[in-house]
Amino acid sequence: MRLEILAQLLIFTSHNENFETVQATINAVNLTNNPGGKPHKEPQPERQTYEQAYVRSLFDGIAYRYDFLNHFLSYGFDILWRKKAIRLLREFKPRTILDIATGTADLAIEAVRLQPEHIYGVDISSAMLAVGRRKIAQRRLGSVIALQEGQAEQLPFPDHSMDAVMVAFGVRNFSNLEQGLAEMHRVLKSQGVAMILEFSQPRRTPLKQLYGLYFRRILPVLGGVVSKRRAAYEYLPNTVAQFPDGEDFLKILKATGFQQVKHYPLTFGIATIYLATK
Repeated sequence: MRLEILAQLLIFTSHNENFETVQATINAVNLTNNPGGKPHKEPQPERQTYEQAYVRSLFDGIAYRYDFLNHFLSYGFDILWRKKAIRLLREFKPRTILDIATGTADLAIEAVRLQPEHIYGVDISSAMLAVGRRKIAQRRLGSVIALQEGQAEQLPFPDHSMDAVMVAFGVRNFSNLEQGLAEMHRVLKSQGVAMILEFSQPRRTPLKQLYGLYFRRILPVLGGVVSKRRAAYEYLPNTVAQFPDGEDFLKILKATGFQQVKHYPLTFGIATIYLATK
């Protein structure tokens, strides 16, 4: 029943992200001990880092079902979020774009709408890149998008070479968050823009409890059944819970040297887009 309520709320929100419009619906679900319904943030758990070889093995193991599971487990919201993220980049008119943790290249393919000259995608998972290359070939985008193996902490690109750097659902996987962000800053041109789309945690009840139930209890089971790799879908909620989202992440971006940092919570804060310039 709780999963059904969550699905209905999320689907409704895809058409209207104004929280006040659906507040009455949320308040009708009495699943909280906080009568005031005020948002609050729990203490951030210490961020655990994972060996790059372990992360690579997880994504190599689920690459063949990755796109399906992304869309299925998010009710298709990941597609809408990527589209909005790319729309936010439009005003910057980037000619050269770097997509870090490109995976199966969904974000890189969406970024073609910006009509850049070149899009470069890097990822540590060769299996994910293989899926991405097939999709690029099917769409005849090989003249625009080029994929290669690479890690965020040691980007194989010169200083000041990119107009835009972007990451979708990958920054929390950086083995060294600050070093990865510093590399993004290094390869950006002056006035270049960084766009990061990442999962975050809802603050308002009862969505916070419903989301926690789905993300920590139901998603690992569904993802494990379909992909046969439950560990990958237990890793996901763990990394999201430990990621310093919202204002905390803006502080890290500023400390790395980025300017004009902004964030745009999506769908009650289930995901967030971060924009920052150099």
